[in-house]
Parts: sequence; structure tokens; C-alpha cells
Amino acid sequence: MITTKEEVLGKVPEVTLLFWIIKVAATTLGETGGDAVSMSMNLGYLIATGIFAAVFIAAVAAQIYAKRFHPFLYWLTIVATTTVGTTLADFADRSLGIGYAGGTTLLFALLMGSLFVWYRTLGSVSVSTVVSPKAEMFYWVTIMFSQTLGTALGDWTADTAGLGYGGGVFLFTALLALVAAAYYWTKISRTVLFWTAFILTRPLGAVVGDFLDKPVAAGGLALSRYLASTALLVFMVACILIFPQRPAQRGH
Repeated sequence: MITTKEEVLGKVPEVTLLFWIIKVAATTLGETGGDAVSMSMNLGYLIATGIFAAVFIAAVAAQIYAKRFHPFLYWLTIVATTTVGTTLADFADRSLGIGYAGGTTLLFALLMGSLFVWYRTLGSVSVSTVVSPKAEMFYWVTIMFSQTLGTALGDWTADTAGLGYGGGVFLFTALLALVAAAYYWTKISRTVLFWTAFILTRPLGAVVGDFLDKPVAAGGLALSRYLASTALLVFMVACILIFPQRPAQRGH
């Protein structure tokens, strides 16, 4: 039985405008940071994926072991999902030859499967129910799949679909605006809208990240991946320090 306020609070942040701003920055950092390790350091997608997977597992374990919400730990875990998602998607799409369309389809199926099993097991996939180790495991596995899907979807949109980085940014920004409009002006499930927005912020970050560090001839700005990653990291840290976040409350 819940008897104190602390027991009602989860270990994930309250979903506010600040949450989405930091989320987009984290997904962009995942793209530039993942590419920095796999490409700029010439380690390749497989080794980079192994490195980031180890960080991801350690971060998730620390997140589950923690007794309360820690903003820096939470966002470290999010960044870990975005970096491993970047290199894993690139490995599947390019090294395994699945292609962007094939990778997107496979990862979408895995994401939907994760949400389905989570719902059937615990009865809800709402963020407000992430207050137990089992729910946290489902939460982080689902996020990892969504981040990997977003990388493949962003690359498919910018490259295969021919929209380029600018077109990709416009497309995913417009889709997120529609989700925001649905939140304020419709009665569509808030849980459905949350996961839709969460998924869409990843390809947005992917195309923004590629726009920052890809060669000018390919439509990018050719910025240093290290410089871009550092700037994004500093921005995230500043947001966390200046604007304190509250943990989500059960039932909210």
C-alpha cells in the first residue's frame, strides 16, 4: 500500500516541454556521438555498438537500482539508448545489407512487439506506471527499439526517399506539430500520443545530427562530430541544471 509521496513518484521525469527539448538534443547527440565513435574513430559499427551496448546495460542497471529519480542518470541512459541505436541501426542497414527500408520495417515490428508484450504483462504502457523494476525493463527496452527505429527511419527519409536533411527536418517537425495539436485539441489517448512523439523525435534528431556533421557536398554543414557532440552535451547539462525536473507521478 502506498503511504508516502516518495512511493508515488516514479524514476522517470514528468513529461513537459523541457522534457521534449532535452529529448531532441539527446537524440541529436546520439547521432553525432555514435558517428564519432564508429566513423571518426574508425572503430566500425559492430565494435561501436558493443561499446555503447555495454554503457546502455550499465546505465539501465543503475537506473533500476536507484531508489529515486536522478535527472543526470536518466538522461545518461537516454543518451546511451540513442548512441547504441545509431550504431546498431547503421550496422543492420549497411553492414548486414538489410537496407534502410528493411531495417525500418524490422525495427518497427520489434518496437510494436515490445509495447504489446509490455501491455499484456502489466496492463499499461503509460509512463506514469513506470514505478517497478519490471516496468522499467519494458520501458528501457522499448525506448532502445524506438531509438534504433528512429535512426533507420531518419536515414531512409533523408537518403532513400530523397528528402535530404532539410526535408527530413521539416517532415518530422511537421509530424510532431500534428501530435502536439492532437494533444491539445483531441481526446486521443495521451499514452499513444506520448509514444508517437517519442518515436518521432528520434528521426528528427538523426537528420539534424547528419545535417550538422555530413559533408557539404552531401547537404550537411561538415562540422566536427566531436565539436557538435560536445555542444549538445553542454546544452543538455545546462538545461538539467537550470531547469530542475520533477519525477512523474503515478496516475498522472
